[in-house]
Amino acid sequence: MKKLRTSLPLLRGLTVQLFAITVLPLTLLLLVIAFGSYSLHQRDMRTLVGERDERSAQSAAAALESELHHRMATISSMAAFAEASKDLTFEKILSVSNDQTSDFDGGIAFFNSNGRLIANTDHDELWGWVAQNASNLPLASSSDASAPLSTSFEPVFSDPFVDPNSKRLFVIISVYSSERGLIAAGAFSPERLAEQALFASYAAGNPVTIYLLDPSRQVLFVSGTSEIQGLPANHSGVSEALRGESGALYVQVNNSEHVIAYSPIPSTGWALITEEAWQAVVSPSLQVTQMAPLVLVPAFILALVALWFGTKQIVQPLQRLESKAAALAWGDFDAIKESVGGISEVRHLQMELAEMAHKVQAAQEGLHDYIGAITFAQEEERNRLARELHDDTIQAVIALKQRVQLTQKSVKTQSGQEALGELESLAEETIQNLRRLTRALRPIYLEDLGLVTALEMLARETSQTNHLEVDFHQSGRERRLSREVELALYRIAQEALNNVVRHAKAKGAALRIGFDKETKLEVTDDGVGFSVPKSPTDFAPSGHFGLLGMRERAGLIGARFEVQSEAGGGTRLFVHLPIPAGSPRKKESKK
Repeated sequence: MKKLRTSLPLLRGLTVQLFAITVLPLTLLLLVIAFGSYSLHQRDMRTLVGERDERSAQSAAAALESELHHRMATISSMAAFAEASKDLTFEKILSVSNDQTSDFDGGIAFFNSNGRLIANTDHDELWGWVAQNASNLPLASSSDASAPLSTSFEPVFSDPFVDPNSKRLFVIISVYSSERGLIAAGAFSPERLAEQALFASYAAGNPVTIYLLDPSRQVLFVSGTSEIQGLPANHSGVSEALRGESGALYVQVNNSEHVIAYSPIPSTGWALITEEAWQAVVSPSLQVTQMAPLVLVPAFILALVALWFGTKQIVQPLQRLESKAAALAWGDFDAIKESVGGISEVRHLQMELAEMAHKVQAAQEGLHDYIGAITFAQEEERNRLARELHDDTIQAVIALKQRVQLTQKSVKTQSGQEALGELESLAEETIQNLRRLTRALRPIYLEDLGLVTALEMLARETSQTNHLEVDFHQSGRERRLSREVELALYRIAQEALNNVVRHAKAKGAALRIGFDKETKLEVTDDGVGFSVPKSPTDFAPSGHFGLLGMRERAGLIGARFEVQSEAGGGTRLFVHLPIPAGSPRKKESKK
C-alpha cells in the first residue's frame, strides 16, 4: 500500500512533465505559428498585391501601347496607299479600306496641307468641326507655312478634345504625305481604346479602379467601383508615370491602405494609374483561418502521433518502394532486392515484387539474346544487300550510263540528244541514290575510319539530303571501341536523325560524341517534341518503336539509354556507355 502511494505522485509528476514537455509546447507553438503566420501572411499579401498590381499596370500599359501602334500603322498605311494610288479618288481609297477603319470609332478622313477636309468615311459633323478648328488641333503638317513639311509618314497625336455634337472625347492620329500634299487622319475614343486593351488584364467585376490620363493630367478614362471622375493634381503615382516611370506605392486612405500602381504609355505621353485596397483581397479568408488552429489543437496532437507512425512505418517505406519500382521499370533489377522496412504488408509486397522481377529478368535475358541474334542477322542482311547493290546494280546502272553516252555521239537530232541527256541525268541520279543507300546499309566510314568520322559523315549527309541543319561536335580524345559497339552507336544515331527528319519538324539538330570517363552519344533537335512514356514498356503501345529499337541496341552493348522531351520543347537523346563496356580493338583480337 505504501508502495502504491509513493508511485501515484510519480505518475502525476510524469503526466505533468509529459504535458509540460510535449502537449503544452506544441500547443503554444501552434498558437505562435497561427498568429505569427497571420502577421507574416498580411505582410506578404500586401507585397504580393503590390507586385501583382504593378505587373498588371505594366501589362495594361503595354497593351495600350500596342493598340496605339496598331492605329498608327493603320494611318501610315492609308497615307502610303493614297500616295501610291494617284489614279484613285480619295472616296475610292476610303471605300476600299473599310476593313482598316474598325479601330477608329470616329472615322478616317483626308485633309489637304492647309487643313481643308477632302473626304471622310463617316461622322461628318465631327470632321467638319475638326476642319474648322484645325489650328487648335496639331496635325501632321507644320503650323509654320515656311517650315518644311514632314515626309517620313511619322504619325502625330492630337490633344484630346470633346466632340461638341456627341459630347465624346476623341484623339486624332494624323500622317502627312508629301507626294500628294495631303494629311491622313483617324479619330478614336480613348474610352473605347482603354476598354478594348484593358479587358485582358482586368476582368469584369475587378475591384481595381483604373485611370488613364494625358500629359495635362486630364482624365481620359476611369473604371472600377469608384464614383470619382477625376484625380487630384497631387495624386500619388501621376507625376512618376508622366515622367516615364513605373512602379507601385502604398498610400493610407481613410482606414485602409491602398496600392497605387502606375506605368507610362510612351507613344502618347499618357499615364495609367490603378488603385486598390489590398486588404479587401485577403481579409475575409484570414478572419476564418486565424481561429481555426485553436479548434484543432487536440486533434493536432493525436494527428501528430498518427502522422509520425504512418510516415515512419507506411509512407516512407512505400516511397522507397515506389522509387525502387520505378528503377525496376527501367531495367534495374537489383534495386528491388534492398529492404525498405515498414509494416508487414509493405515487406510482403516488396517480396512479391522481387520475385516478379526475378522472373521478368530471366525472360528479358532470353529476349535480349533473341533480339541480339535478330540484330546480327539484320546487319548481315544489310551487308549482303549493300554488296549486291554495289557489285551488281550500281555497276549495271554505270554501264547503262556509259552506253547512253556512247549513243549520244551517234544521234544527230536535237530531240534525240535531249532525250538521251535526260536518260543520262536519270542514270546519274540513280547511281547517287544507290550509293547513298549502300552507305546507309553498310557504313564503310565506320569500318575504315572509325566511329567519329562515320558520325560526322552521317550528320553531313543528313544535312545535304534534307532541309535540316545538323551540327556535329566531338569532345575528348577519340577512343576506338569494338566493332559491335561502334556499329550499335552508329545505328542509334542514324535512327535518331531519321526520327528527327520524319517526325520532329525541326529546323536544326545536333549530333555529339564525347569520350571521357564514359562514352556519351547525344542527339538533340529543336522540333515539336513529344510526351515521353513513363517506362520502356510503354514505348511499343504508344507507337514509339524507334525508341524501343534504340533502347534495345543500347542494352545489347551495356549502355544506358535516356530520352528527354516535352511538347514544343524539342527532344534530347542520350546514350551513356561505361568504359569497360566498350572494349578496344586489342580486346576484340583475343576472341
